[in-house]
Amino acid sequence: MTMEQKFLDLLICPVTKQALEYHPDKQELWSKAAKLAFPIRDGIPIMLENEARELSDLEVKS
Repeated sequence: MTMEQKFLDLLICPVTKQALEYHPDKQELWSKAAKLAFPIRDGIPIMLENEARELSDLEVKS
């Protein structure tokens, strides 16, 4: 486990207070409970609800 992964494991969804899933290919943290994907820009997670994109039903089920 990388140092980056250890820090990401500490983050929780600001909406639901549940765990997030890291998707390195998209540089996003997913909250399936809130159906939101929080972007990671320049290595910094942007944990603002108004910056997140809505997850599709297919993404939520994956």
